[in-house]
Amino acid sequence: MNVVMYNNIRSDLRLIADTILPDSRVLDVGCGDGSLLGFLKSDKRVDGRGIELSMAGVRECVSNGLSVIQGDADTDLDAYPGDAFDFVVLSQTLQATHRPREVLENLIRIGHRAILSFPNFGHLGVRWSLAFDGRMPITGNLPDNWYDTPNIHLCTIHDFLSLCEDIEAEIEEAVALGADGLPLGYSACGLRANLLAPQAMFVLRKR
Repeated sequence: MNVVMYNNIRSDLRLIADTILPDSRVLDVGCGDGSLLGFLKSDKRVDGRGIELSMAGVRECVSNGLSVIQGDADTDLDAYPGDAFDFVVLSQTLQATHRPREVLENLIRIGHRAILSFPNFGHLGVRWSLAFDGRMPITGNLPDNWYDTPNIHLCTIHDFLSLCEDIEAEIEEAVALGADGLPLGYSACGLRANLLAPQAMFVLRKR
């Protein structure tokens, strides 16, 4: 393992990287600076592709030898054929999409497996801020003010579970994550996670 590259990516991305099998076909949607793709390409020999909305992110990825195009998860995933990838990744991005249901449907259509991580708006710290301060919360996972946040469809873990049921997505793995992105040691599917986990990671497939 390339320990330096592994340690330089976010904790939740490390967990995602651990889930992806070597020599897989991977699409990273909203790949940012390409740190996950770069590690997967170097360490797991994946055939990795990326979509990134920010042109600055695309340029950084391409300068590092990654196959990344500028694109929008809301509008551009429709063009990909079904089962084109072994894994499709959407990390900390679902809440920033305009059409999260359609995006999720596309992810499980395009990939044999879809791996997602997102902040949990049902977390106790968020509830506390709303109940006692009467203001939109600012946390480590939700660091922006309400007027300049990129997040437009915040959800709780239970909201996400309900959406998975609606679109017939089967949950293969559900991991509750702490604010540091590390596993909390219990499933993300229960009431405990909806209250106590600042974020979560799911591995899905079409039922």
